[in-house]
Formats: sequence, C-alpha cells, structure tokens
Amino acid sequence: MRGTPGPFVPGQLTRERSVKVFLTGASGVMGRSSIEALHQAGHDVVGLVRTEEHAAMVAATGAQPWKGDLYDRQTLAAGMAGCDAVANLATKVPVGAAALRPGSLKAIDRIRLNGSRVVADAATRAGVGRLVQQSLSFIYADQADEWIDEHSPVDVTRATEPVVVAEDNVRAFGDRGGVAVSLRFGLITGDDANTAWLFRRAAAGRSIGLGREDTWMHVVHPDDVGTAVVHALCAPGGYYNVGSEPVQRRDYVDTIAQAAGRTGGHFLPPWILRLGGEKLEILTRSQRVSSHLFSERTGWHPRHPQLTSAWFDELVEA
Repeated sequence: MRGTPGPFVPGQLTRERSVKVFLTGASGVMGRSSIEALHQAGHDVVGLVRTEEHAAMVAATGAQPWKGDLYDRQTLAAGMAGCDAVANLATKVPVGAAALRPGSLKAIDRIRLNGSRVVADAATRAGVGRLVQQSLSFIYADQADEWIDEHSPVDVTRATEPVVVAEDNVRAFGDRGGVAVSLRFGLITGDDANTAWLFRRAAAGRSIGLGREDTWMHVVHPDDVGTAVVHALCAPGGYYNVGSEPVQRRDYVDTIAQAAGRTGGHFLPPWILRLGGEKLEILTRSQRVSSHLFSERTGWHPRHPQLTSAWFDELVEA
C-alpha cells in the first residue's frame, strides 16, 4: 500500500488514507484514466482483465492485474478481497456507424443489466465498503435551455433503461449496508475511439453533428473521469453529475472540425436520426447539466472545465 494507512471504517474513506481499489474496465479509456489518477492520489489499484495482453497493459501502469470475468461472482469476489472500494467502469461502446447496426448495444446492455448486479453482489460478498458505478447523464429528459441537476426528470427508453437498472443494482448494494455512488458522466470527448472517429470524419469534411445546433451537450474529458473516481471515494452515497461546462452543439461540432483543420463542422440530416431511432435520440437531447453538487460535496473540479481544441491535441498529433 502507498502511504501510511490509518484506522478504517468500511465505506468511510478519507483523502488522507491510502486505500485499495478494485477496478473493472481497467484497460479502457476510463480505466486507464482512473488508474493514473488513483495512483497520483496515493492509492493502490487491482484491475480486472480478461486477456494476457490487457494484463500486461494494466501491469505496465503499476496496477495489479486480476484475471477474471465480469459475470463470475466467485472470481470477482476473490479479486476484491482486501479492497476498500470497487469502481465499476466496465463498458463496451460501439464505435461510430457500428452503433446503428442491429444488436450493436447487446454487449453493453448486458454489462449494465447483468454485469453491474454481479459486481455489486461480489463486492458485498468480499466485504467491500464502497461501490462506485459509471453511469450517464444521457438518461435525463430533454430540458431545452433549463439547467439539469440530480433532481431533474429522467426519461427512460429502451436505450436508457440499462443505465437506470445499473444504478438500481448499485443502490441495492447501498441498501445492504455499503456506500453506493453513481457518477453520471457526460459524453467522453478527447482521446477515445468515438471522438477519434468523429475527428477523422470532420477532417474529411463529413458531417458529425446530431440534433439541433442550439441545443446543449454535457461532455467530459477522459482525464476528468479519473479524478472524479478518486473524489467519489469520499462522496456521500448518491447520484452525481460529472462533466465540464455544458456546450452548445454548434460549438461542439465546430471545435472538433477546427481541431481537424476545417473552418467549421457539418450536421447530419434528420433522416439519419430516424434511422438510428432511440439509439441516437439520447444523443440529441438538450442537456444543460450542472456538476455543482459533486463539486460541492467532494471538492472535485474538472481540470478541463470548458471544451477547447486542446482536448483533441493527441488526435492531431496522431
């Protein structure tokens, strides 16, 4: 363990104490960001992996790889033994146009509907005191120009239901005596596969925008995902929005296009939205989301508070 651990009460973590965190999705964008942030904060990390390649990747970060499957309670509980907290960041987001294919959300829906329950059950079995669940602010209803906080209405469709179920599975962990925290992240925007796909399209002069130009988006830089996970270790149980300042879609599209060497970006025609149905509908909701509650309760503030072209520097260099 890094640092000198002090007295520990299950679920009650402090910034002064070094803790051990079991992390699912360890080799993904959110996982890598979280490992770096957790290590910088002085914590130890055990990262769940499925392959030897990912095990080597996680080991190279200084984290301890744990070979297992998200749906195997016994293996998960064994890996969580001795851990103070679990951060469930497992996901499998389809990239680009692949999201429109039939069954494209099957894998990620299973992760949210079933995997989140298995992780929560394993954490209870292992005696872990705190569970942090990756969630999405996409579940909020369209509120036009109105600000959205954690009390704003949620619009449940077939596309958002798995996210809501995952939050309910984590809440059940809290009902069993643990501390349950769900982080409702905005759209990850930066050095990730989907942003890279948009960046390539924009560079080629192709359309990347969805929905009305004057509506609002909630975005988050990958770096801020990791620091949010660190601060969630000290947060009271509950749901929290996590992201930068909201950005209007026209500014989002133009910022990506300009970083890609274009003067401005273009929006996809409405018929594409009809083709995508509920899968794309959640990406067009106007969501002027506030992360004030999480900042107020934990002291977290994004290192990247406003979307700028600098968010795409690594894509430019690539």
